[in-house]
Amino acid sequence: MIGGGVPKNFAQDTVVAAEMLGFDTIMHKYTIQVTVADERDGALSGSTLKEAHSWGKVDKATEQMVFAEATVALPLIAGYAYHKGNWRDRQPHHKTSR
Repeated sequence: MIGGGVPKNFAQDTVVAAEMLGFDTIMHKYTIQVTVADERDGALSGSTLKEAHSWGKVDKATEQMVFAEATVALPLIAGYAYHKGNWRDRQPHHKTSR
């Protein structure tokens, strides 16, 4: 997630909404949030991923908060992930119908 506020909350709430609609779902397995918002502000943007875990939205074992300005951090993170090359050995993801 880049930034915070309503878009962050909407992405996290998809798990909660799916459960309310009767789908058997699990928390978001991997979560990275890039933000400059600080939890000390007390606003929605500053809420941490640990708080999202307390609501059953994200798995805290694989969450990472990155406190940085997004236009600087995102290109660095994406470049690192791409050049590391782990994606080359991934098996294709096939959609399954319910």
